Amino acid sequence: MPVPLKNDLLLRALMRESVPRTPVWIMRQAGRYLPEYRALRAEAGDFMSLCANPELACEVTLQPLRRFKLDAAILFSDILTIPDAMGLGLWFETGEGPKFKRPVRTEREIDALAVPDVADKLGYVFEAVSRIRRELDGDVPLIGFAGSPWTVGTYMVEGGSSREFPNILGLARENPAALQRMLTTVAETTTNYLNAQIDAGAQAIMIFDTWGAALDGDEYRRFSLASMQSIMDGLQREKDGQKIPIILFTKGAGSLLTDMAATGCDALGVDWTTSLQDARTLTDGKVALQGNLNPATLRESPEVIEQGVADALASYGHGSGHVFNLGHGITPDIDPDNLGVLVDAVHRLSPQYHN
Repeated sequence: MPVPLKNDLLLRALMRESVPRTPVWIMRQAGRYLPEYRALRAEAGDFMSLCANPELACEVTLQPLRRFKLDAAILFSDILTIPDAMGLGLWFETGEGPKFKRPVRTEREIDALAVPDVADKLGYVFEAVSRIRRELDGDVPLIGFAGSPWTVGTYMVEGGSSREFPNILGLARENPAALQRMLTTVAETTTNYLNAQIDAGAQAIMIFDTWGAALDGDEYRRFSLASMQSIMDGLQREKDGQKIPIILFTKGAGSLLTDMAATGCDALGVDWTTSLQDARTLTDGKVALQGNLNPATLRESPEVIEQGVADALASYGHGSGHVFNLGHGITPDIDPDNLGVLVDAVHRLSPQYHN
């Protein structure tokens, strides 16, 4: 039998159950802002060597929990492990980020894509999940994750990072049927991948849709939201008698939060361009909300950070269903002590909203 959780605040908040205070975790909490992470990455040699080594991935996952009183661990991995498993040849260019040796742009290349055996190609991820669960020993829950098919697809088609997305947006308008087939293949792989994370021990799942807002509303629903819906429809939603909450996050979603709340997910991530008060209105209380302090606030003084926390908590207001987080990932330039200020402020200021 699994070890009982000593701190289940995150899971209870995601299910909109009563909690004594607002739980807090941070997107990219395991990563480059921590000197101990940078030292381990230097020792490993490169980013993918960290991801592909279950022992090191476990260590990186646990590092922030030793510094901060966080209410969840999140698996250390990358959203591009899936296209790497599909044979696209992932590599990282220093200072430029991820690249693919074999981008997918033509109909022939799209139709050549196949759903890989995730146990064979991505077994190192599931081994890391199992190891992390053992090491956590029930202290906090473990969040598993994947990228949305649309967001992962932008890297597959562009061949790396992009801000304008000329190739995939062109594909969406000139050959939408081919793009749909590619997204379907990625969605099926992602469903298998996330279910394997759940089998290995992930207790909540988050789907990151970083680039969904590059699409207009109708395109977003067709290419981004529909593929996330497909994943959710195929996910195992319970394990060992415990529900597995699902969090969806589209950066810059705005009013599209209404459509997202109708998918049957349990929670939505909200970035700082939409207030939590407005997000509650847009979602009509159907889902929990996660967010939404601007990551840039962590560059400021402790007083400004505390005020930002206070404002976000007040924006959500009273009641259950709020998980405190940033509106996007913590950036590498942040002083870890400033994150400590944020976490302590959430612990101190949030109980008043739960009485």
